[in-house]
Amino acid sequence: MIYLVLSITASLFIFVVFKLLEKFKVNTFQAIVVNYIVAFSFGAWNVKESVSVNILLNSEWFLGSVLIGAMFIGLFTMMAWTAQKNGLSVAAVASKMSVIIPIIFGIIVFRDSLGYQKIIGIVLALIAVYLVSAKSKTTVNFKKNLMLPLLLFLGSGLSDTYINYLQHTSVSEDGIPLFSACVFGFAGIIGMIILGGKALRNQLQLDPKSISAGTVLGLANYASLYYIIKALQSPNMESSTFFTINNVAIVMISTIIGLYFFKEHLTKRNWTGIGMALIAIYLVTFA
Repeated sequence: MIYLVLSITASLFIFVVFKLLEKFKVNTFQAIVVNYIVAFSFGAWNVKESVSVNILLNSEWFLGSVLIGAMFIGLFTMMAWTAQKNGLSVAAVASKMSVIIPIIFGIIVFRDSLGYQKIIGIVLALIAVYLVSAKSKTTVNFKKNLMLPLLLFLGSGLSDTYINYLQHTSVSEDGIPLFSACVFGFAGIIGMIILGGKALRNQLQLDPKSISAGTVLGLANYASLYYIIKALQSPNMESSTFFTINNVAIVMISTIIGLYFFKEHLTKRNWTGIGMALIAIYLVTFA
């Protein structure tokens, strides 16, 4: 359970940092690239065994880490833009409502248990996510800005599902730091290639603030992935249970943070969603 709490805390911190990037006018993409370099460095520092290029290339999860790295930098960019353009809670909802994708995958592929109590909890969780995100007082035309949340929803669901698959089939407990470092390393390489292309076209203006912001973001990002994998490897934690509790808790708490720290408005419908989220977490946890 401690790994679940730590993964939720790290993920919440990421959303808050994204919102602060806009407030302090930090170059978002540069901060994201720095974040992946920092996360890679931290992951590499935590690798205890000696690693050769041959061992790395022959790892079962190597190609998977390349794919997830590419997905991560795209998702992080979309997550930041959504938080800044649509609001903190909408970004959290768009990424965490994707919980349904890894849940269905876990039930079908890994034969996670599916009793009536868990079904009710999952349905309540999805309804809660919608109620928390539905805002009557907002200046954002959600239909007009649907593309970013939709891409974030699909990408987050596929990313969580693939990470779940790899940790079941390829990533050992001792291999978590190396796997995490490779994921972040490939994301950082892709980001630097993009920045390099902008520099060649004289479109790059370096933002010194992105270094400190990216460093903080990188530590939270590494912790998020590390503790997600650790939680999924816990013997008593089914993936359907983990993703339901993890994602609903993040949506609920991020909404409260948006209320008190970023002055986002909450309606009665939103509060009803928060209450349903608590009930959903209880039902799924003790199913």
